[in-house]
Amino acid sequence: MPIQPIRLFGDPVLRKPAIEVVDFDRELHRLVADLTDTMLSAPGAGLAAPQIGVGLRVFTWAVEGEVGHLVNPVLDLSEEQQDGPEGCLSIPDLSFDCKRALRVVARGFDMHGEPVTIEGTDYLARALQHETDHLDGVLFVDRLDGETRKAAMKAIRESEWFGLERPTVKVSPHRTGGLGL
Repeated sequence: MPIQPIRLFGDPVLRKPAIEVVDFDRELHRLVADLTDTMLSAPGAGLAAPQIGVGLRVFTWAVEGEVGHLVNPVLDLSEEQQDGPEGCLSIPDLSFDCKRALRVVARGFDMHGEPVTIEGTDYLARALQHETDHLDGVLFVDRLDGETRKAAMKAIRESEWFGLERPTVKVSPHRTGGLGL
């Protein structure tokens, strides 16, 4: 499957909540393959559909040798927290300490419409939360404390990629309900 351009901080698609997947069809299978190939090529620990300009509730992850995907995720978060470095393919080459739940139970579906439950701690829990945030139009910098967020925004503005022209996507092969293009 083709590697897709990853949308960068500032692209409006990253701030729009994605819509729920209702068709578990060939286009969804292609989207999951595109997300997986793009994520592994980047390389990254996860990639959500809005990051390639598709406004659907789908993401992939690659953590500790396991590669997977989740459609229409719903998360149950532990009260116990972790604090550690987090980065994002849409905010390249930068990472900042971010608080997240230590444990997560993620429920959703695979690309065939079969129910899936994923339990994760530590890094997998962080990745599942990060990617689900993307589906809600939330970036990890939104979750930083005030001082760290201010430093993050300064680093973003000073980065080589900030303000670069966004990729032009004329037609998405995936049904987006008019979102994300």
